[in-house]
Amino acid sequence: MKTGIHPKYYKCNVICNCGENRGVLFTTRSTVPEIKVEICSLCHPFFTGTQKIVDTAGRVEKFYKKFGKGKKETEA
Repeated sequence: MKTGIHPKYYKCNVICNCGENRGVLFTTRSTVPEIKVEICSLCHPFFTGTQKIVDTAGRVEKFYKKFGKGKKETEA
């Protein structure tokens, strides 16, 4: 086996950039000492319940109109 061809592994901390979690999300091993992720389960809209439908050019209404789902059915 050749020596010196494998990268050095560090104890790696995974940190979220959202600022909501001020500490380390979890610790793993990697070739870099620190990994910063853009979004985590504490700030992701799906997990926080603040998910919004972004409507560009009326596509959501067009979908509801095409497949027969209107505001009357969703309100009832």
